[in-house]
Amino acid sequence: MGTVRHIGTITAAQREAFDRDGFLLVEGALSSEEVARYQAALDQAYEREAAAGRLGPDGAMHKLSAVTNCPEAVGLIDHPVAFPLVWSVIGWNIHVYHSHLDVHPPIRRPKPPRFEWHQDGGRQNREIATEPRPRLSVKLAFWLSDVSQPGRGNLRVVPGSHRQARIDGPPRRNMAWPDPEGATDVCAQPGDVLLFDRRLWHARSNNHSEVTRKVIFFGYTLRWIAIRDEVAGLPDQPWWSELGPVQRQLLGGVGNGGDHAWGHFPQEVPLYTWLAERNLFDPANPPLKP
Repeated sequence: MGTVRHIGTITAAQREAFDRDGFLLVEGALSSEEVARYQAALDQAYEREAAAGRLGPDGAMHKLSAVTNCPEAVGLIDHPVAFPLVWSVIGWNIHVYHSHLDVHPPIRRPKPPRFEWHQDGGRQNREIATEPRPRLSVKLAFWLSDVSQPGRGNLRVVPGSHRQARIDGPPRRNMAWPDPEGATDVCAQPGDVLLFDRRLWHARSNNHSEVTRKVIFFGYTLRWIAIRDEVAGLPDQPWWSELGPVQRQLLGGVGNGGDHAWGHFPQEVPLYTWLAERNLFDPANPPLKP
């Protein structure tokens, strides 16, 4: 189900697999040097949260706004192996709207039951009445720890469930309830990257291993959908000037006003011009006319 190696623009076969399963696992997307560098950056972010007393009761960290809280992770948002999958699927008029840094040490004591299965998108899943709902966004998960076996805090998914608006669940989330039919663990090595559709039903499993779970997530959506991350102050940071134009676009630093977000001015949208210069622009996804 949905496994590919180093790629550029998504192929027809890969798109078919992604549309069928709702996810693709990209093996070896990060080099060993990149894994070590991003592990170190994530560890430093974890140490800052620990020093500030902001970890969970079991020592876990789920920190939103990944680049804001770990600027060293910015190289992942347009990573040359993983990012082409994103714009191949949802186009050029996009930004990162939701991201998080995750560190989950092994669980040493039983946890009360909680039904964690969900789709991403928040109110989109209540306020859009169609079925299946529109894709609207995709997510990349950069694995920095070994989850090659179940029980290590793996992401659990139901392949093909992105076409379902609902799954069977308990009347209250704090009740014991079986996993959905067809649920499976995504097993990955450090450096693997998972692309998944926001509508895919998924949940984090508990980490009962001796390995601390480490992963960084970036969610990408259309620029006319609001950014959830805290990015307002990023242009004032000293490292902002070192970013490339596409990175600034992805962090909400390009354009002003609704018409720009709607794609009326494509020549001012860095990813559009980057794709057009390389003959990668999809003519089936043209900008609007002002």
